[in-house]
Amino acid sequence: MIKQSILLVSLAASIFAANVKMDLNAKYGANNFHTKGAVEFAKLVKNYSNGSVNITVHPGSSLLKGNPLKGVKDGTVAMTDMFIPFTSGGGKVFGVSALPFIATSYDDSYKLYQISKKAYAKTAKKWNQKFLYSVTWPASGFYSNKEMTSLSDFKGVKTRTYDKNSANFVNAAGGNAVALPWGEVYSALRTGMVNSVITSSSSGKDGKFWEVLSNFTKIKYAYPLQTVSINLDYWNSMDKSQQNALLKAAKEIEEKQWSAVRLEDKHALDTMKKNGMIISEASPQLKKQLDKMANDVLNNYLKDAKKDIKDIFKEYRK
Repeated sequence: MIKQSILLVSLAASIFAANVKMDLNAKYGANNFHTKGAVEFAKLVKNYSNGSVNITVHPGSSLLKGNPLKGVKDGTVAMTDMFIPFTSGGGKVFGVSALPFIATSYDDSYKLYQISKKAYAKTAKKWNQKFLYSVTWPASGFYSNKEMTSLSDFKGVKTRTYDKNSANFVNAAGGNAVALPWGEVYSALRTGMVNSVITSSSSGKDGKFWEVLSNFTKIKYAYPLQTVSINLDYWNSMDKSQQNALLKAAKEIEEKQWSAVRLEDKHALDTMKKNGMIISEASPQLKKQLDKMANDVLNNYLKDAKKDIKDIFKEYRK
């Protein structure tokens, strides 16, 4: 009888848990690979929480235009996705996934992510939030109006880069890095403000870059991460069953998206090729030159890095 009473109390607590409604700001448009993942995540959360947690996804940065870390910290939005390497306030650790030519495959990228998780969580907590799941982008390549076969081809290019690492790479190769918000990239290519871009196949597909550029060289620059984060005040307001529902959904969508990204990459490349873009592998000469540059960039990056970041790469290189 006592056991039955305890069970009934437990069921009642689950059934009558306070309903939670949250808005999730998605940086990119509704058709973007990561936005679609966020929408599916919200559906899973609703299902696993028995309808007590309802997340509405708002594509296109419609809820938050500024710094996502600050926006979540202050509660401007309960949740958002964010491009980790480009997020101001994350410090050196947020640049790990975008270090050039360190991860050279999806398996490498996943391994680096797993090793970096604790460092990401530590930084997120300082900003009053929790990272729920993170997924790589398809490998960043180089969009231009010519095939890039050696470092000499980078001389004089005006390239839209997405973080300090990519800017340093372009400048070191003899080009000129230009920082631009994503929403301004297409028009900048049209006007000639920039004539090349470092970004993923998925972004090139979504941006219809074949209309303004002719070539995509698969240099596999990096596999940078996109993450979904939640404000800790919102997180702590939920009961344990609701928190578990979010964690279960996050784990499931993370695993699914890490598998799906390979298909997204292929689909994006096929779409660009179908629309006339020339897709090229990096030449052996360029690969050799990029490997040397990668080693120099990593050594410089680690010079003033704290122990926890240095430990990431000790573990990664085992």
